[in-house]
Amino acid sequence: MSFRFHALALGLGLLLAGPAALAADDISKVNGSIEAEAGKAYGELSTVNGSIRVHAGAQAREVSTVNGSVTIDAKAQVGDVSTVNGGIRVGEQARVDGSLETVNGGIFVDAGSEVRGSVETVNGAIGLVRTRLGGGIETVNGDITVGIGSHVGGGISVNRASGWFNTGTRRKPRVVVGPQAVVEGPLVFKREVQLYVHRSAKVGAITGAQAVSFDGNTAPRD
Repeated sequence: MSFRFHALALGLGLLLAGPAALAADDISKVNGSIEAEAGKAYGELSTVNGSIRVHAGAQAREVSTVNGSVTIDAKAQVGDVSTVNGGIRVGEQARVDGSLETVNGGIFVDAGSEVRGSVETVNGAIGLVRTRLGGGIETVNGDITVGIGSHVGGGISVNRASGWFNTGTRRKPRVVVGPQAVVEGPLVFKREVQLYVHRSAKVGAITGAQAVSFDGNTAPRD
């Protein structure tokens, strides 16, 4: 996977950097959560042990933590968002100019939002609702739901676990492409999955799985 893992070195970087090394609009911590106030603009928001919340209408160039969740409220605007141990939730009509990445946690993007980059997890579900995603979706062990009316520009990839990502699970990830959803790129599955594609959805070439068609608002249970 293409994780940048800069968050793993975040703690050391913060300890080595003095106050003068931080821009006035940056907030950086080792221990503690961060709240970006509604309507304000920030540079980098980063912590090691703590969650981050970007309130409605706020802006941040980059958001990263190691042990904590990230919440992007409605109509906020951010760049890259990453965590290692925590989930990422993006509210309605938000804009992400970069990518969303986590290792151990889920990612959910609510209606009317746009993510220009990719969405990636290792051990965590991914869900999009009426979302426009410029890049692709990538995971190892997570379920994927490309919900109603969502548009994915870069395809879907479910990779085989290897190295320290290998959790030993035999569960098949569940992948659903919902009503009127579009996945432009290829769907590549390097491990067994349960794949459901709504009859009204449009998808690219499928490799490594057999799609099950369905009608209605929800896919059949496995």
